[in-house]
Amino acid sequence: MTRKNRILFVSQEIMPFLEETEIGKITRYLPQGIQERRKEIRTFMPRYGCINERRCQLHEVVRLSGMNLIIDETDHPLIIKVASIQQVRMQVYFIDNDDYFRRKSILHDGQGGFFPDNNERIVFFNRGVLEIVKKLGWAPGIIHCHGWFASLLPLYIKTAYASNPLFSESKVVLSLYDDKYKGKMKEMERYLAFQGLDKKDMKLFKKGDWSDIMKGAITFSDAIIQGSEKIDPEIEAFAKESGKPFLPYYSTDTDDYIDIYNNFYDMLLEDIQE
Repeated sequence: MTRKNRILFVSQEIMPFLEETEIGKITRYLPQGIQERRKEIRTFMPRYGCINERRCQLHEVVRLSGMNLIIDETDHPLIIKVASIQQVRMQVYFIDNDDYFRRKSILHDGQGGFFPDNNERIVFFNRGVLEIVKKLGWAPGIIHCHGWFASLLPLYIKTAYASNPLFSESKVVLSLYDDKYKGKMKEMERYLAFQGLDKKDMKLFKKGDWSDIMKGAITFSDAIIQGSEKIDPEIEAFAKESGKPFLPYYSTDTDDYIDIYNNFYDMLLEDIQE
């Protein structure tokens, strides 16, 4: 298939590997629906420690694992696992690392505290996705980011990875959800630092709070989708004022929501050169 028929989905959570959430539900059924409309898909999420590998039949993809990502001058092994949702022949890739994803909680500790290394974890996940797509040699027409944990992809694709022919024509779509976190990811510039990134690009993400992270993601995206019925008013206004194509909220209970998303993708793909 050509680039125009390839959609990359990146999500912080996907059913049935985690309990049902709004993000997890849409990133379970939307990729399936897009695949059924004869597009080629790839889907990525983190391999959190609470995912039962045996029950979900995860297995390591040795040919894709083995590289290290350097974050804050420290090497971190990148492990890739894969599982299938058998009844619909949909495959999901998992980004894994023992230091970042072995723990049983997802983004907060047992007392509800925000993990202090979520800054490193989000960087590792987002860069890991792009490095594996490079290894696959798979050029996506659309890269659709779901949840704040995938919110660094627009920055990396439009800066550090912009010259890579796999991503140079890709359109980045960001879905906005009611997924605001409390607290801050400290020293984001320090962990974001990567060849091809300027300080002015990283400045948008400097504070590390949810609002600034999402504003930065919007700034580097090509189009925005309202994924939740109600989202933060400040972020909604910022997205609409950006002038980027904006798809309003459509419930997953709407019969034609997948066709609406598919048509939105096709509109964005019109000016991509093969």
